[in-house]
Amino acid sequence: MKLYKYFVVAVVALSACNKQLDTAPSDAVSEDIVLKNVSNLATISEGTWASMMDDFYGGTYSNPGFKTIALTSDAMANDVALITTKYGFPTAYRFTQMNDKTQARVSAIWGQLYKIINNSNIIIANVDKVDGDATEKQFLKGQALALRAHTYLTFASFYQFSYLKDSLAKTAPIYTTPTTAATQGNPRATLKEIYELIFSDLLQAKELLADYDRPAKYKINKDVVSGLLARAFLNTGRWDLAAAAATEAQQDYPLMAQSEYSKGFNDVNNTEWIWGHPEIPSQSDGSYSFHFLDVSSSTSYYYSFMADPFFKELFEDGDIRKTLFSWDGSAAAREGYLQYKKFKFKSDQTADLVLMRSAEAVLIKAEGYARAGDLSRGTDALNELRGARGAGLFTGGTQEELVNAILIERRKELWGEGFGLSDIIRNQLAVVRKPYVDASGNDIKVTITRPNGSTAQVPAKYHTALKFSDGSNFVANSPYYIFVIPQAEEQNNPNL
Repeated sequence: MKLYKYFVVAVVALSACNKQLDTAPSDAVSEDIVLKNVSNLATISEGTWASMMDDFYGGTYSNPGFKTIALTSDAMANDVALITTKYGFPTAYRFTQMNDKTQARVSAIWGQLYKIINNSNIIIANVDKVDGDATEKQFLKGQALALRAHTYLTFASFYQFSYLKDSLAKTAPIYTTPTTAATQGNPRATLKEIYELIFSDLLQAKELLADYDRPAKYKINKDVVSGLLARAFLNTGRWDLAAAAATEAQQDYPLMAQSEYSKGFNDVNNTEWIWGHPEIPSQSDGSYSFHFLDVSSSTSYYYSFMADPFFKELFEDGDIRKTLFSWDGSAAAREGYLQYKKFKFKSDQTADLVLMRSAEAVLIKAEGYARAGDLSRGTDALNELRGARGAGLFTGGTQEELVNAILIERRKELWGEGFGLSDIIRNQLAVVRKPYVDASGNDIKVTITRPNGSTAQVPAKYHTALKFSDGSNFVANSPYYIFVIPQAEEQNNPNL
């Protein structure tokens, strides 16, 4: 279990005046001091969060914190037409990376997820023993349980096929107590076992955080827990429970006004954001994810996550989201790519990071009702979101038609937020990428506007990865979709 010796527990001081986190490795502080009181345990929580969101996983700019997983998910799905000459995600996009156990990103994501779990386990194992205020300890334990559940939910979403395909499929090891370099590695747990732990952790967390009034949206409160429960219930086919939990999650987070939708998805104070991470100029490594997503700001380095042209065709006129599309004419290498200007840096080159929105909760509610057979409430929930965006309302259909409409709405609403691949896995679908050509097979030409104001007709750029790396067609339940366990972990944990 060699990976575990690299785990660090970050000890941080949170400045009351500007919320800036200062981190230091745990090996600078003895264990008896770290575990002395609840205040010191709270520094582990803060440090874990800072590391999770703002560390470059594996020490490379191509892995900007936890958003690395979201970027990888969307790069491997339907609706991103990646500029493959740009740094960062071309190998994920071509399906040559996340199925290769020797790849650095495979190791970086695995190691960081278990680091989060281990630090959460340290808090959970010790919080009831240390000195300190009982209420503070209660809230800290609730947050640690919820963060552990969120991390195992990430494993369940990307490291195995759908729970509804095979709940007994082996996934990743479970650890519920602190580990060290000498800890013997556990065997892989089944999806069923992982979800049992997820539900246990979240239900405990919900009770512990019932009266928690959080100081900032990066802190986990009962609404975040309800949102995580909604995701887990949806993944496991517990439709009524998914709808109920989603309803609880969204109730205090009204859908944003249409005028807010085009401001860049960069502000944690947006009314829709249930959970998000604020960034400041002195601590903004997580904002680096916007260098891939922000395709319209002159300060963006890579601007590689362009939109597939067929994605635009999912939107109707009058839908505020359709106004964010434009054909790029800024440089020869970008001419003909379709920009989707959902994400933009703030003026100080930072961007807050969204982790959960009420729009997602509304869509979970809609899907839960629809799959449970309550088409009326499923339609109402879908139209709650579509109406807020200025889109045409769903006016009735079969259960299958309603579910399909909801899944398309998830693609439209959650683009760039990390649900692309996980929804394909969850729903046992195939990736769909098509060439943007006319009936005769010729490239469709689009009108671009160059920086000097001139216009031109150029062939539209579209997906260049239209099949798996071995030349086979995209299919449902392909092993190419599943993140593999790193080679180093295989070599050092014989119990896998």
